[in-house]
Amino acid sequence: MNATTLQVVSPVPTDIDIANSVQPQHISAIAKKLNLNPNHYDLYGKYKAKVLLPVIDDLKGRQDGFYVVVGGITPTPLGEGKSTTTVGLCQALGAFLDKKVMTTLRQPSQGPTFGIKGGAAGGGYSQVIPMDEFNLHLTGDIHAITAANNLLAAAIDTRMFHESTQSDTALFNRLCPPNKHGTRTFNTIMHKRLKKLNIHKNLPEHLTPEEVNRFARLDIDPTTITWRRVMDVNDRFLRKITVGQGVDERGMVRETGFDISVASEIMAVLALTDSLPDMRDRLGKMVIGNSRSGNPVSADDLGLGGALSVLMKDAINPTLMQTLEGTPVFVHAGPFANIAHGSSSIVADKIALKLVGPGGFVVTEAGFGCDIGVEKFMNIKCRYSGLRPQCVVIVATVRALKMHGGGPPVTAGKPLDWAYVSENVGLVEAGCANLARHVKIVRGYGVNVVVAVNRFASDTDAEIAAVRAAAVAAGAYDAVVCSHFAHGGKGAIDLGIVVQKACENAKEPFKFLYPLDASIKDKIEAIARSYGASGVEYSEQAEKKIKMYSKQGFSGLPICMAKTQYSFSDNPKAKGAPSGFVLPIRDVRASIGAGFIYPLVGSMSTMPGLPTRPCFYDIDLDVTNGKVKGLS
Repeated sequence: MNATTLQVVSPVPTDIDIANSVQPQHISAIAKKLNLNPNHYDLYGKYKAKVLLPVIDDLKGRQDGFYVVVGGITPTPLGEGKSTTTVGLCQALGAFLDKKVMTTLRQPSQGPTFGIKGGAAGGGYSQVIPMDEFNLHLTGDIHAITAANNLLAAAIDTRMFHESTQSDTALFNRLCPPNKHGTRTFNTIMHKRLKKLNIHKNLPEHLTPEEVNRFARLDIDPTTITWRRVMDVNDRFLRKITVGQGVDERGMVRETGFDISVASEIMAVLALTDSLPDMRDRLGKMVIGNSRSGNPVSADDLGLGGALSVLMKDAINPTLMQTLEGTPVFVHAGPFANIAHGSSSIVADKIALKLVGPGGFVVTEAGFGCDIGVEKFMNIKCRYSGLRPQCVVIVATVRALKMHGGGPPVTAGKPLDWAYVSENVGLVEAGCANLARHVKIVRGYGVNVVVAVNRFASDTDAEIAAVRAAAVAAGAYDAVVCSHFAHGGKGAIDLGIVVQKACENAKEPFKFLYPLDASIKDKIEAIARSYGASGVEYSEQAEKKIKMYSKQGFSGLPICMAKTQYSFSDNPKAKGAPSGFVLPIRDVRASIGAGFIYPLVGSMSTMPGLPTRPCFYDIDLDVTNGKVKGLS
């Protein structure tokens, strides 16, 4: 691939300064490298393009390239450079090893971007550019998700309001009004509800009064509603709110709340769909709560599946961007890994694998540690996509391993303790128990593991040697030291060579952690055992929900654990590789459209808050040239 030559300097400048120092290639040049013609994409300015879904049909019959997923050990709050490693590896493969390569990444939420974590375009000399566009509005997919989610939320409350104030006949007449010729018909989405109700009639006037009642009244039980409004901002004061307090709402008051947009089920649907018909079907199946008789109420029951699909029709196309060294990137979907499944889209991966072709590489990432992100990638994403990775890269840092070995707490915004910037091989070796368990988890799927040691300036040769030895002893194919943050793709050449060998030598059959026909509890407990738990404890609420979802016919779905990313257990302070603990399941919820059951382990928030000093303090606009400053 024609690479962009980096002018690397030391010390490494800020991420935004590096991003602004490189002139991106026009996105049409990046598309041309992939043999995409202008009919395959829509331009969004000079440096972004939406690659259109029909390209899959044009590439049908072409063999896939190698499929690599990047995970990590249990991270510190500072992050261990997983996205940076993903980008750096691709820059090495494409710009230095002359391989066809594509990176597939999640779109970041603006919540963390303006909150405590910052952006997610990578870092140093391994970034996606333009970095400000990547981290902010991009091509509007998250805004589309927000609009669709909140339209459904509005429809729920409005439907309950109208049902409470109208008779069956009045409600039915308004749902099926006469057309200009004076005749009444059911529209397409209404036929879906009639079929669900087992009513086989085509004209409204043929329904009996009992059928009119069943058709027109969803009779939603407000206490069962799980659908909440969303926004793409960290706002702790919206976690619990009351709606319906206006005079015109006639006392229809209920307690609800906001989630962050990327926690919406619609985001998970976008990430797990593989076509427009499939997305339409999934959006319509989303369950928002139950009727008072205990039956699930879906978006299609509310008449909304089609409208949601219209709002999402452009969002299903992945966005093409580029790295600092001119290698292509797909940015698509952005579900969190601790409260959703944490991977970019199936659509992006499938297109990318065809574009790189045999001998090429698609490198994607799975959020947080392998206990969360990679587990969900394997058991949820790979089930729905039918794809199987040949290699998993586990990113490790000496800093995080020292924390897991008993080092002092690592806190975002505070200087690191002396233990983290001075040699302590014993602390590293003790912390390698965490790395070893992550290796074991991945090897359980029959996939080769390469450990990427993301080297920091204060790491010593002895500490690095301890990590490499522990990785190989745990069953890794190899362990490689990387300096891609400071040197770009050049700093990940060795990693690229080893990843290629690991892919070419992938021989073992792929294995899922659990069969789909196992019970909900058996699947939860299989995942808990992989964490090191000795058992699972269910709250009364969780027991009730498991029985309900099983009765409703949803027990055959995979499991998506909502759990802290900072420990194998439910306790974020339990570092290293804790074992013998009992995993508490506080509640169990269902994303039927996305296609998974998600148990809540301990206390998990779906709306982050802002810290005392958010990232937005440092972000500004240079009004002389319109460039963004201070974005990290």
